[in-house]
Amino acid sequence: MNRAEILSSLAASGTDTAPRRLTERAVELGIPAADLLVVAGHPVPAELLPPERDPRVMREFAYRVSHCDHSRLAALEAFVRSLPRVAAPGPFVQPTWPGRRPAETRLAATLGALIRNRGFGIRELPFMGLSLSTLHGMVWRWDPSPHRHQQLSAVAGPLGWTLPDLFAIADEPYSEEIRPMVHCHHLGRVFTAAVPLTTAQLIETAQEADRLSARTEHGAWQPVSQGFAEECPDLP
Repeated sequence: MNRAEILSSLAASGTDTAPRRLTERAVELGIPAADLLVVAGHPVPAELLPPERDPRVMREFAYRVSHCDHSRLAALEAFVRSLPRVAAPGPFVQPTWPGRRPAETRLAATLGALIRNRGFGIRELPFMGLSLSTLHGMVWRWDPSPHRHQQLSAVAGPLGWTLPDLFAIADEPYSEEIRPMVHCHHLGRVFTAAVPLTTAQLIETAQEADRLSARTEHGAWQPVSQGFAEECPDLP
């Protein structure tokens, strides 16, 4: 099977695959083990989930990282991976569900768990060109709709997923003409690398993002309206 077929199969019937095999497959595919467990319908072990962190810091972290272009994102990812992994000071706290209501459809459950794997709630996600109400709906009842291609194109990048991979687990046809809506997967690679970081380390990383991007403080939250997806080196 090719990559898309593997992911589609795991999304449809992955509960029959042992977690150990899924972890091995995740390495082969270059996908976080926590994400592939979610796709296959398995619980995620505590050691693969982020520590408890301040949501306000998470939101600020995501916003500041989103101001980095591709070369700066690569430098920031290297910075994140160089930080020490700090053991949690207390018992592990399961990240809360990112939406207002529990998921009622398979794809909504998968999307919500992928967001949770990174420690985000809906309000902490970077600007993606979708309204908060739309995002809440996507992690509650993400039913088939004519807008699903646009929605997939918006959320893939911040999750660190490529469009072909995310379309495969959503069982949606993908063509190379489809492009990331605002951010590509290079932004999400930083968020994925930052999963083990503490609140203090997220603050440190946000400061490094500001240094790299030379972002000017305007005293108000201003999203990156266009992102850097069009400049993605992976796109022809």
